[in-house]
Amino acid sequence: MLSGRKEGMGRAAADLSGSETTLDPIGAGVWHKPEPLVLLVEDDAADALLVEELIADGAPGVRLVWANSIAQAGERLAEGLPDCVLLDLNLPDAHGLDALASIHDYTDQVPVVVLTGLDQEQTGLAAVAAGAQDYLVKGRVEPELFGRAIRYAIQRKQTELAAAALRLSQLRAEENARLERGLLPKPLLRGERVIDVVARYRPGRVKALLGGDFYDVVQLADGTVHALIGDIAGHGPDEAAIGVALRLAWRTLVLSGITGPRQLGLLEEVLLAERTGRRTFATVTTLVLDPGVRAARVLRAGHHGMFLCRGGEVDMIEVPGGPALGFLPGQANWPEQELLVPVGAGLMLFTDGLFEGHIGPGSERLGEDGLLNLARGLSGPAPADFVDALIEQAEALAAGHGGLADDVAVLYLKWSTEQGTGSGGR
Repeated sequence: MLSGRKEGMGRAAADLSGSETTLDPIGAGVWHKPEPLVLLVEDDAADALLVEELIADGAPGVRLVWANSIAQAGERLAEGLPDCVLLDLNLPDAHGLDALASIHDYTDQVPVVVLTGLDQEQTGLAAVAAGAQDYLVKGRVEPELFGRAIRYAIQRKQTELAAAALRLSQLRAEENARLERGLLPKPLLRGERVIDVVARYRPGRVKALLGGDFYDVVQLADGTVHALIGDIAGHGPDEAAIGVALRLAWRTLVLSGITGPRQLGLLEEVLLAERTGRRTFATVTTLVLDPGVRAARVLRAGHHGMFLCRGGEVDMIEVPGGPALGFLPGQANWPEQELLVPVGAGLMLFTDGLFEGHIGPGSERLGEDGLLNLARGLSGPAPADFVDALIEQAEALAAGHGGLADDVAVLYLKWSTEQGTGSGGR
């Protein structure tokens, strides 16, 4: 009779699966998953028959697969994971806690309930301390208790796995946050301060620190200041990675003395190497501010204009430029333009996320003209207050229509007070 039962269990091994079992609340006694699968690891045929009878009486609907050794259990587990393992601790190829450790070596994703003899209750307790979900003493188990022990073991294991997955997710999120924070730009200002810098950055992705927009500022030892702002099409993690690559490449080129159209051409080569699709491009504006000269050398690659802020006035300045990086690979031309900057004036560069928020029904957006009107209504405050107030107003207008969904980067540059009167304007 037992050999027939054993043969049936062997055929059931083909039904092993890695899917989860979902249970009713503790004590309900009903299985949500049809026919949950239990692997019995037991070398004694009489004890195996006893387990079959306990399942028939106390856990109807459970399918049982029998393995008579750890080696055979390993073969069964390799075919697929059951919902629970019933493990005898006295096997031909493993004894005591070594048997439990062997099962855990195969998988730690399945709950294990150990079976002990009448004189091995302390061993059962030790097994629970070593990672088993529960232990049952042979000869003292009633069918109802047996079925409940299996149900509880499965549910506890699911809870443990869910908690572990959540913790891993939290650790990864913390690690990503540290990584992103380390990749955020930190202006490199060397020597005597020439330029006051106000920078603001807000990624469009929820809970992210980096987006597809990027900026940087480098002041060389001779007082020359280089500034960059750019926008990768899109604001996901791939675009954020490309933005970081372009920013670091730009800083390297600046420190290597490479400027002008050649600099943009090399940045485009970096973009082409890093992008994941042909539709990925980047808009960029770069500035070079020479010490003692009230002018900025401007390169514009597909990027919109900038604000010239002086006293109570704000104007939109858009010098001639060329196409976005990656739009016409190897064929683009970016003319360098000189922009005169009056004494006391500042330049504010920004990305389109600041003005592309919806402010009304349908497709109505703030737009560049709307942003300019907001800026003119704020003219006068200190640069940091001006930038913060402008962002807050743009956010307030978009708040009822989805908010500022795109990345936002703002860079405000103004000659320091001690430089403002000492340098001759041109």
